[in-house]
Amino acid sequence: MVAAPKVELLHADAHCIVALKASGLLSVPGLGEHGQDCLAARVQSVRADALIVHRLDMATSGLMLFGRGLEAQRALSRAFAARTVRKRYVAIVAGRLPADAGEIDLPLSADWPNRPRQQVDTAHGKPSLTRWRVLAVDAAQGTTRLELEPVTGRAHQLRVHLRAIGHPILGDALYAPPEVCARADRLLLHASSLGFAHPASGAALQFESAPPF
Repeated sequence: MVAAPKVELLHADAHCIVALKASGLLSVPGLGEHGQDCLAARVQSVRADALIVHRLDMATSGLMLFGRGLEAQRALSRAFAARTVRKRYVAIVAGRLPADAGEIDLPLSADWPNRPRQQVDTAHGKPSLTRWRVLAVDAAQGTTRLELEPVTGRAHQLRVHLRAIGHPILGDALYAPPEVCARADRLLLHASSLGFAHPASGAALQFESAPPF
């Protein structure tokens, strides 16, 4: 008998679920037979009414939120749209940043000839803001560990913003130069913190996940 795909739930109640996604696993189903294994399907295998609220890139690991039923999903989706959900990521990037903290305010749009890539687009891009804070510097390796807060939620926002300021994320096959991509066997980006109001009670919930790198 084939073992059921592994799913790790950090929280599950009658209204919402917080699950941990592995790097290399899709958030939602993709194309073809091999694209059907995804975190949404794994969570639904143990909680059939779980509905996706947001996504992580396939290469990104970390915390994802699900609503149980349409009412909870819609309430949580509205919270994301209103930017009341608090998200933090940890990444390891090439080089040393020029300060201890800062912001990247660069508009982004789809790079249509090179989909799914995104690009900085000062003429037609959507406003996009990322806050960053240095957690540690590894001078010997020439890398910096960052905490990242995506104030907006554009596709690939963290990856494009960091590449744009000259500090691509290690292991990033889409945006890092080959020599930076080759420095890790996965994208070193992890959704490490998730805070939101419970969709039914309004109670403040906070979840943390240490990055596996």
